[in-house]
Amino acid sequence: MESASKKHMYRYLMMLTIASTVGLQGWRTLFDNFAVNAAELDGYHIGIIQSIREIPGFMTFLVVYVLLIMREHRLSALSVLMLGVGIAATGYFPSYGGLILTTFVMSLGFHCYETTNQSLTLQYFDRDTSPWVFGKLRSMAAASNIAIGLFIYLAAGIMDFQQLFLLLGGLVVAVSFWGFSQDPTDRDIVPQQKRMVFRRRYGLYYLLTFLAGARRQIFTSFAVFLMVKNFGFSVREITLLFVLNNIVNYFLSPFIGRCIIRYGERRVLSLEYAALILIFAAYGIVQEKWMVALLYILDHIFFNFAIAIRTYFQKIGDPADIAPSMAVGFTINHIAAVFFPALGGMLWMIDYRIPFWFGAGLSLASFLAVQKIRIQMRVEALPIKSGTDR
Repeated sequence: MESASKKHMYRYLMMLTIASTVGLQGWRTLFDNFAVNAAELDGYHIGIIQSIREIPGFMTFLVVYVLLIMREHRLSALSVLMLGVGIAATGYFPSYGGLILTTFVMSLGFHCYETTNQSLTLQYFDRDTSPWVFGKLRSMAAASNIAIGLFIYLAAGIMDFQQLFLLLGGLVVAVSFWGFSQDPTDRDIVPQQKRMVFRRRYGLYYLLTFLAGARRQIFTSFAVFLMVKNFGFSVREITLLFVLNNIVNYFLSPFIGRCIIRYGERRVLSLEYAALILIFAAYGIVQEKWMVALLYILDHIFFNFAIAIRTYFQKIGDPADIAPSMAVGFTINHIAAVFFPALGGMLWMIDYRIPFWFGAGLSLASFLAVQKIRIQMRVEALPIKSGTDR
């Protein structure tokens, strides 16, 4: 683990990941209150915007073709730049159409970076190290989010939405410029396929990725909105909740990575999905403010277990398939995500509990699917010697 932390790529991904997650977390902290109080949007509008936010995730298969003209680490820095620009512009467009535009730009940057981040991590760190690296990246991102959360909590009383979005986006843009000045690559890395890759043996990976995307979008789109709309959470209360959530994840994320290494993907994912069945069902039942906050924290804890889906692929996939498969995986992850939030928004108007009950059903399907995980050691081709071995 110590050797991994000394790699230039580790430091490079650490900086860009911190910037990316800080930007997204700050945007999410402010967005629902900004949408309700400044843009005066309702649940239907939120659902449509969240669906549009996921369209760039559906488009990530195009990353494979961008890599024909741009190196992967450069695309990472460019993606973080787009993320920062979208966040910085958000406060200047307090309308339905304006939020659609800025959300799309922000999301395009975020999803492209997440694709390259996962790909580079799996390429540069072996199967016994990558879960720890994923966990460490999440841990440091959580620590940075704590700082941003505390800042927003203190600044919310003296700065308006426009100023807060601009400052957050500016910080992300600054880190992207740093990324353009770096070259963390290693010539010994296996060259990646520069085309789309679909293989039958990756079918379970595709299914788990699809279900994770559908389930996650229900939570992302409606959990915080539920707290603001139905339970009256303020900007400061949402910020405090995010800070507490990140404190927990700062300590737990590396531990989760070590659990994947020790116990394997099937056991870790089984625990995640069993817990999420109960958590989603509880969203439709609880009536106390502190209980819905607790559910939100628990959901985020188990969300970190999802890195096991990526490390599962690393164990069954060809090394040259990592970059195109991460791009394809992100697209599959967002097939349902493009329309689920909009559908959930319409269902919300009937009964706010319906989207969460649907999330419980998706968690059950994931639990059943993950029982099919069977990992065999990948056998590398051995060189054939001339002559006869005795």
